[in-house]
Amino acid sequence: MIGTVYKSTGSWYTVKAASGTFIECRMKGKFRMKGIKSTNPIAVGDLVEYELEATSDTVTGTIFKIQNRKNYIVRKSVNLSKQLHIIAANIDQVFLLITITNPPTTTGFIDRFLVTAEAYGIETILIFNKIDTLDNESSDEQLYLQHVYQEIGYKCLRASAKNGKGIEQIKDLMLGKVSMFSGHSGVGKSTLVNALEPSLNLKTKTISEQSRQGQHTTTFAEMYDLSFAAQIIDTPGIKGFGIVDMEPAEISGYFPEFFKLKDQCKFNNCLHKDEPNCAIKAALENDKIAWSRYNSYLKILEGDDEHYRLDIYSEERKASDETRK
Repeated sequence: MIGTVYKSTGSWYTVKAASGTFIECRMKGKFRMKGIKSTNPIAVGDLVEYELEATSDTVTGTIFKIQNRKNYIVRKSVNLSKQLHIIAANIDQVFLLITITNPPTTTGFIDRFLVTAEAYGIETILIFNKIDTLDNESSDEQLYLQHVYQEIGYKCLRASAKNGKGIEQIKDLMLGKVSMFSGHSGVGKSTLVNALEPSLNLKTKTISEQSRQGQHTTTFAEMYDLSFAAQIIDTPGIKGFGIVDMEPAEISGYFPEFFKLKDQCKFNNCLHKDEPNCAIKAALENDKIAWSRYNSYLKILEGDDEHYRLDIYSEERKASDETRK
C-alpha cells in the first residue's frame, strides 16, 4: 500500500492512504542501517509503502520503503552537527515568513534559508508578515529588504493576519500545490495559517516580552489539506539555519545575483574574496549587489553556523543598515 506522510513525531508517522483514511505507522528498524545521515529518514511529504498490522484494539502500519523524492529541504541538525534534518519532502514551494520586529528576522537567516532552497531546487516566496505592527522606521526597513530580494528575483508579499492583508494573494499562489510555511518562532506562521483556513484553529502564542522571541507552538511538522484545493506543511519555528554538504566553490552559485556574474570573474575558481578582477566585488562596489547578501555569503563560506540571539542585530544586518545611512 502507498500513502503520504502527513505527520512525524519521531517514532510514529501519520500516513494518508489513497482512500483518504489516516493510518498510524511505525518505521522498520532496518531503515536506520542504510547509511542515511539524517536524524529523520522519513519526513512529512514522503510517499511511502507500508503494510497493515491488525491487533485486537486497532489497525496500524509498518513503513518498509520510501519512494523516490521529487525534492526535499534540509537543515543542519541542532544536536548532531554532522547530520542533517529533513524538514519536509516533495514540496512545490516554500513560504518563508519574515518579521522586522517582534521578533526580528536577520538577513543572515534569510540568506541561509534561500541558499539551501536554491540548492535543493525549491522555489521560495518571502512573506513580510505582521506589517500592521510596523512603525515608520520599521516600515522603511521592511520595504528596503523587500526591494533587495525583489531585485534578485524573489517573489515578495506583505501580509497581516490581523487585517487580512495579503491573504487572498497567498491563497492564489497555493492553489493546486504543496506549500511549506517556515520561519522563526513567533513570526506568525500559525496565525497566518488560521487566517488562510480558520477551521484548522492552530494553537498560537504571544511573543515573550523578556526575550522578544517567539514561543514554540508547532512541535512537529504536519501537512494539512485545505478547503481551497491546496495543501500546506506547517513546520516548527527555527532559530538558526545551519548549511550542510556544500563545497566552498559551489556556494556562490546559490546566490542568483552572484551566479549571473561568475563567468565574468578573471579566475574560474574565484571565491570572490581576495582575488583580483572579481566581477562580484566590482558589482558590490557599484551597489549592484547588496552588502548584506555579500556578508551572508562570506559567513557561509567561512562555515559560520549563525548561532545568534534573535534580540540582537547580526553583523549582516548592521552592515545593511550602515550602507543605507
